[in-house]
Amino acid sequence: MGQEAPQAFGAGAPEAGAASTARADDSVRGPRFDAPVAQGGYSWWYVDALSDDGRNGITIIALIGSVFSPYYAEMRRRGGGDPLQHVSLNVAVYGEGKRWAMTERFGDAVQRDKSWLEIGPSSLEWDGDCLTIRIDEIAVPIPKRLRGTVRVHPTALHDKSYQLDSAGRHHWGPIAPCARVEVELEKPSVRWSGSGYLDSNRGDEPLEAAFKRWDWSRAALKRGAAVLYDVTGRDGAGPVLGLRFDPAGGVEPFEAPPFIKLPSTLWRVERGTRGDPQGGARVVETLEDTPFYARSVLETNLLGETATAMHESLCLDRFSARWVQRLLPFRIPRALR
Repeated sequence: MGQEAPQAFGAGAPEAGAASTARADDSVRGPRFDAPVAQGGYSWWYVDALSDDGRNGITIIALIGSVFSPYYAEMRRRGGGDPLQHVSLNVAVYGEGKRWAMTERFGDAVQRDKSWLEIGPSSLEWDGDCLTIRIDEIAVPIPKRLRGTVRVHPTALHDKSYQLDSAGRHHWGPIAPCARVEVELEKPSVRWSGSGYLDSNRGDEPLEAAFKRWDWSRAALKRGAAVLYDVTGRDGAGPVLGLRFDPAGGVEPFEAPPFIKLPSTLWRVERGTRGDPQGGARVVETLEDTPFYARSVLETNLLGETATAMHESLCLDRFSARWVQRLLPFRIPRALR
């Protein structure tokens, strides 16, 4: 453990794509909410967790420059695209009290500094040891309150970021690949704890400008976690990152195992992962099935272990299709402020 993770592209000068590294001082360890976001670009902070009994789950994504917003996409087509005018907190509750919310808000609903991000009535606060997420949203398509607190306790922090594209415009930072998460919701009335994960992505252009699709997963291992990032770029190039994280903060690259095709979703979104050939992988449950995106729970075999994985498949050609853009406002309402 503790080896350097592989570069995503190339091995030469920075413009050739060397993996970038966050500054090493403690003031930037953990989520950093005040970093500038390029015109037409994005930053997001992502949390997922599954309960210890396997019955419940949650994902939370705080977005500046909401990458799946039809309103932001339209502004970019017109030559604009201020990311601070397109912000949202996406919350999906799985299992008991299932709900989904993603209200987009304007810039006057955003307050942020290094350790604090407020989006409308919801907020994220990092105290150096714990990320506290206070949720106050309205679910769709049936309006229901979604309110409560989620706390993410990393076992260790990872301070490197990894380049996802050949031009060096998109980066992924696995902030806390190993974490414990406490979920205390008032509406719906749900309380549980389990293993979780925290990362961040940032880009200087829209996702669809650089990528055709990707499959991503994080698997909870007996000791630590393994992350697979399988990217197909517009230029045909793309890394297949395989990283194993131990709970103390060490990271070790591993050669990504063979590709395993998974069943497509009802919306015909293709899914795939990588796993040990002797064990394979299967979809346990499809949590989200949309025209361009799927989130699933897998039972997989990876690094000699049978593990449960949170998995996502994203098709950006589908996202860009006009018929999909017309459907999105029904799932992503826009608030007045």
